Amino acid sequence: MSTQARRPAVPPHPAGRPEEHRAAAAGLGAPPPRPALPPKPAAPPAAARPDEQPPVEDRAAPPKTRRTFPAFPAPRATPPRAPVPPQPPTPDPGPPETPRPTPRPRGRWSTGAVDLTPRPGAGAPFAAAPRGPERDEATTRLRPVPRSPRRRAAAVCLVLGLGLVAGGATGTWLTGGDSAGAAADSFTAGAALWHDTPVDRLFPPTVKGRKAGPGGADRTWTRIAVAPDSGCAKALDPLLASVLEPVGCARLLRATYTDATRSEVVTVGLLFTRAGEQAMTDLRTRFRAEKLDRRRDLMPRPYAAKDTLAEGFGDPQRASWSVAVLADLPAVVYAVSGFADGREVTEPQPAAAATADGATTAPAQAGLGHTALAHTDRAAARLRGLAHRATEEP
Repeated sequence: MSTQARRPAVPPHPAGRPEEHRAAAAGLGAPPPRPALPPKPAAPPAAARPDEQPPVEDRAAPPKTRRTFPAFPAPRATPPRAPVPPQPPTPDPGPPETPRPTPRPRGRWSTGAVDLTPRPGAGAPFAAAPRGPERDEATTRLRPVPRSPRRRAAAVCLVLGLGLVAGGATGTWLTGGDSAGAAADSFTAGAALWHDTPVDRLFPPTVKGRKAGPGGADRTWTRIAVAPDSGCAKALDPLLASVLEPVGCARLLRATYTDATRSEVVTVGLLFTRAGEQAMTDLRTRFRAEKLDRRRDLMPRPYAAKDTLAEGFGDPQRASWSVAVLADLPAVVYAVSGFADGREVTEPQPAAAATADGATTAPAQAGLGHTALAHTDRAAARLRGLAHRATEEP
């Protein structure tokens, strides 16, 4: 059988080849056949996947020819999406803003200088300042802050006070120092107090001591005897008299008191000297440096008046004492205390030690140290007040 006999009829154009249709239409006959291509090798069957389905037969093909296609996995169910709300229309941003130039760094400013250069993004430096033809846009005036009347009064008082202090200092310098002259007059007047002052002013009948007792208790003492004025030969121990010899002894005055409970007695002595200011200052310095006011062999003697509560108040009954040398007056003030029942004290204690915290001796627990110290301080204060008043009287 020839090749031309087996050639099929020319199929129509839609189903056949275009070149064959053109050749048949033109009467040129069929073109020469193309060489047959070798068949492609059959691909090995692929391994079936677990999610694949069995092949599906192609029912459109001829009965004898079957083609198989791999099955695709079933599409997953997609959950419905939530409706998106409509967006508002975007406003027109307008023309882009021109960035401000960044100021160049400057050097170190001097003390008190202020940099008024506007910072990036800080806005107008003085937005609330009024603007006008007579005002600068970059500066503003500071409104004065009203001062309160109290501040003005305080300032006026301060100025007046400084003026008074300066005036007083200037007056003292111009007059040569009236304070020094007043102190000299007071020292001179103090030497005459023992014969110009009444006894009740030197030794008041009642002495009140506010917070003068142990623990800050108030005390009151009553005068029970006053000794006649005398010298120092018999009233002082020989050793104490030798210590006071550099200043001399002009006159010695003494008085004895008792407390409200009549359980204690105390003798107060005012020794007026013949020395000047420098000698009294030297004696005061020696007493403080050598602590002569704490030595038992320099303890003053009491005044034991007859027919009184202090009749048995002798040297063995001395329990505590205090001595003060005055540098601004020619005087030595002392006080010595003891029990009113006449008991002897084997270990007397100075007032400075009997009034210290934690003292447990008999004079300290009985408050005899507080008594001696209170009378010494008050007697010295009375002498200074009397001398000052004597200088003011015509």
